[in-house]
Formats: sequence, C-alpha cells, structure tokens
Amino acid sequence: MKRINIFSKRVLAPTIILVSVLGVLTACSGKDVSSNAPETISITNVSYDPTRELYEQYNKLFQTYWEQKAGQTVEITQSHGGSGKQARSVLEGNEADVVTLALEGDVDELRTAGLIEDGWVKEFPKDSAPYTSTIVFLVRKGNPKNIQDWDDLVGTDVEVITPDPKSSGGARWNFLAAWAFSDKTYGGDEAKNREFLQALYANVSVLDSGARGATTTFVENKKGDVLLAWENEAFLSVEEHPGEFEIITPSLSILAQPSVAVVDVNAEKHGTTEISKAYLDYLYSNEAQRLEGENYYRPSNPDILKEFGDTFDLNIQLVNINDDFGGWASAREKFFADGAIFDQIYQK
Repeated sequence: MKRINIFSKRVLAPTIILVSVLGVLTACSGKDVSSNAPETISITNVSYDPTRELYEQYNKLFQTYWEQKAGQTVEITQSHGGSGKQARSVLEGNEADVVTLALEGDVDELRTAGLIEDGWVKEFPKDSAPYTSTIVFLVRKGNPKNIQDWDDLVGTDVEVITPDPKSSGGARWNFLAAWAFSDKTYGGDEAKNREFLQALYANVSVLDSGARGATTTFVENKKGDVLLAWENEAFLSVEEHPGEFEIITPSLSILAQPSVAVVDVNAEKHGTTEISKAYLDYLYSNEAQRLEGENYYRPSNPDILKEFGDTFDLNIQLVNINDDFGGWASAREKFFADGAIFDQIYQK
C-alpha cells in the first residue's frame, strides 16, 4: 500500500519561507540553556527547488528537538530555486548558514570559493547525503505516447519537458541518466551518445530554470508528453492530481545524491556553527528519515528505506556519479561547463 503524506502541499510561488516557533523559556524549565545564549536564534537554509514541502515539515520537527535540547527558539528561513542558481546566490552574498543542494558539485563550488572548509563531504554520514532520489518519467494518464524507456524520448512526436542543466541540479541528473542509458546501449560509443542526447534535447520544448518550474510547465500548464522528474516530484504530482498522471520507471537511471553542508564562513560570522551542524545532523535521525520517506525521498538509512519498499522501486538499476562519471568535478567539466558537451549538442 502506497504511503500518503497528508501534509504535503506544493508551494509554487514563494521562494523564501520563514518558519518560527514562539515560546517562553525560563531558567526553571530544566533545559540545557547557557546563561549567555540568546533565547531565539536564526539560521538560513538555501536549498533547491523541490524541497520546499520537506523542509517546511522538517523545520518544525527540528525546532521542537532543539528547544527541548538547548532551550532555544529557532527561526529558520528557507530559500528555494534551481540548485546551480542557489549556489551562485550564496557566492554572490546570500549569507546562508547551511546549504541543502541538489548535488555535490554545487556545494563544492562554495568550497572552492573558500566559504566551506575542505573535507565537507565527510562531515556528515553517507557523504553528507541524508537522503537520495533518482530520475523517473511522469506521463499523462494512460501514457498515450507509450513511453517506457529513454529511447522512447527521441521519437519525432514526443515533447519532453526538463529544466536547464546550466541552472538546475535536477536537470544535470536528468542529462547524465540519459547519457548512461545511451552509453550502455551503444557500448561506450561517445559519438552515438552525443547523437542520442542531441535527438532527445531536440524534443525539449521548454528549459525552465529549475525542477519545480519544469513540473509547473508539465502539470499546471499541461505542456509536453513527458516530464523528466525527480522521483519525489513525480510522486507529489500523482498525489496532488489523482487520475491525471502516471510514473514510468526507466530500465536504468542514476543515484541522485543531494548534498548538505554548513557554510562555515557565514555560520562562524553569525555565531550559528553549533546549531547549523545540529540542523543537518538531525536529518539522519530516525524521525527525520521517516519524514523524508513520507515526502518521497529515499532515506539513507537502509533499514528505514526498506520500510518504504511499497513506495519505491528498490530494484531499479542505478549508475552513480563517482563510478560512472569520475565524480562531479569531471562531469561538470565534460558536460556542463561553458562550451562543453551540453552546449555543443543543444540547439536553442
């Protein structure tokens, strides 16, 4: 039986959300409060497009936990957009205390700029990826174009919706999953891979800047035959529009690992290093892991992931960024840098 998250309501317009818990803390409360600690502390989480609903719920969970642990009320500001665009906003002065972005490569740009300390990938478990996802197809009810796998996306009568890999982390996962399928199909023939991706992107009618925008184009504006989607976005669309859409799991996809990190320079400046680390570490708690599963992200805890075996296809073949693409630095340079393969094959 599929799990239904009754609290999940998609938020399309706002990009900044403030969550606050109000309360009176007293010395006799029995909580561990430093006499010098402020009663209220604020942090900012800069995240990528589809995580709005997850973090609205997680913030409330964390606020309760932190108030009980440290005796402080926490105010958490969320910011959402295409992952690459969000990383650039931090580089340009958005003073995030933490980032929860779509891929390691976007976070690592902040390390390169000196905002995050070396070794951040190992600061939290599972390479600082508390949950994972993958890329699936969202099609209209009945699947009128009979789309079953990646090679069905290059037909002459198929309109594909996917965001722009130049600004969206989800779009980069989409591109690499398609490349991996082609690479397997054509035995590593890079020329064939380029032809396959060029044919696929020739069928893309809209390149939105982020994953949520692409979902809106497909779901709300009813454009396109298939949406290349984060798995969690696809599940939300099916849940919120019953009877209108179906999820198609391709024969091969990619292990998408959204990454989290403390923005060390900003957290130190704000005096929020301790709470920022706690905020990200608590994403691995059993309570948070189950919340992530209920929001259709795959928990990194394997035992809790098994609890959602009736929701996720746990047998899908998944390539991964390190073994199959040499890591994000290599993939970014080869595929997504200015003048790299995506720019070469995409005809605007």
